[in-house]
Amino acid sequence: MGKFRQIFIMVRENFRKWHGNPQMAMCFLLAFIFCYLLSDKVMQFAQGHDTSLQAAETFIWTFGDSQSVLAISILLLLMFSSMPNLSNEVPYFMVRTDRWTWMVGQMVYLILASFCFMLFIFAATLLLSLGRAYPANMWSDTAAILGYSDIGNQLAVPAFVKVLELTRPYACTVHIFFLMAGYGVTMASIVLFLNLCRNNGGMIGGVIFSGLGIVMNPEIVAEWFGISMEGMRFANIICGWISPLNHATYYMHSFGYDNLPKLWQSYVFFAFVSILLFIASLVKIKNYSFQFTGTQDLR
Repeated sequence: MGKFRQIFIMVRENFRKWHGNPQMAMCFLLAFIFCYLLSDKVMQFAQGHDTSLQAAETFIWTFGDSQSVLAISILLLLMFSSMPNLSNEVPYFMVRTDRWTWMVGQMVYLILASFCFMLFIFAATLLLSLGRAYPANMWSDTAAILGYSDIGNQLAVPAFVKVLELTRPYACTVHIFFLMAGYGVTMASIVLFLNLCRNNGGMIGGVIFSGLGIVMNPEIVAEWFGISMEGMRFANIICGWISPLNHATYYMHSFGYDNLPKLWQSYVFFAFVSILLFIASLVKIKNYSFQFTGTQDLR
């Protein structure tokens, strides 16, 4: 029980640093603005056509395509850019406990922080859709119009037919929540490990990790290699398996009739990469040399 209490203290100390931190405030403010910018078009459309919304649909549309997921990943990179926070009090914590326990505390914090961020976005989208939303687990008329017509493309709101036909709103919401949380934990694991290897290396690694999503876009790959329209299906499948960003995008999964990754395979992918990086971070922290600031040579 003593180790669990020490891990809890490490996690609590990381969350306490959110208080008065302008970086965290900016991250959550930008997340709310992003939700507003996307939901505002939908709300105006629903009001203009006197249609209703399902309570979770605004959250689903927020992560409707890879571009939206990429935008949120940039905010996650801003949140975790300084992990682990190797301030001067860290060696004191390690004297009271050990490096393994301290590192496990950082890992638990990354997981909980990712979930808290996603819960904030979910709460923000619910707040923005109040007044026209209903709780029943069925797609709204608004979703049907956006999905089965060209209006969704005109409004730049992603609404994919196969999602509407083969899933239900709450099941779709749960999967999007955990896919994004998995993507966030994986990114945070990369930042954590690379910052232990080199100062500011985590930010560079996080940018490269996010940039893979842009490079591995099927349309960009097809343009680079001159792939025909007939070959776009294969490019879509290959990018769906390779790109972490596509693993985090809900509609880029198999719904029973294509060769894209299944949802459970994406969960395994994120879990495997995160665990591997956590183990590498545990090994790295054993030999990490702390540099203290604010001291002077008294010789």
